[in-house]
Amino acid sequence: MDLGALEPVKPYLNFFHPIFMWVLLALSVYAMYLGFKIRQTRSAEGDVRKQLIRQKFNVRHHKWGSALLALMVLGSIGGMASTYINNGKLFFGPHLLVGLGMTGMIATSTALVPFMQKGNDTARLAHIALNVFLVGLFGWQAVTGMQIMQRILENFGS
Repeated sequence: MDLGALEPVKPYLNFFHPIFMWVLLALSVYAMYLGFKIRQTRSAEGDVRKQLIRQKFNVRHHKWGSALLALMVLGSIGGMASTYINNGKLFFGPHLLVGLGMTGMIATSTALVPFMQKGNDTARLAHIALNVFLVGLFGWQAVTGMQIMQRILENFGS
């Protein structure tokens, strides 16, 4: 495959994925915050519950979660594409494998939403567990991604 047209931008493709993923990490933490506020709303009573309901944490969580799913899948594909464009191969290692696993986890977590909407508490607990684990893995990915970026920057001028 001839990727000659991409030559001028190839060095900069390496930076798009990490920046994009740091934004998604922050978005993940925000979506998790909204999810915890939904839990708080469910257990609250009286005026406190009414006040929490008015803030529409459920609607906001659903919208941001949907956006996060789409953006994470695109970010994962983009990271692999950038690596392939710049190196002619993917580097098989923990960062790639965990990233692929995270993509599967967020898809699975999102697939639980229809069951949660029908009141299935097992689906709700699985959704929460998957997403808490996902955010933890995302933090680990941020660290390993920065290690990869350090190696790329060392070779940037070469």
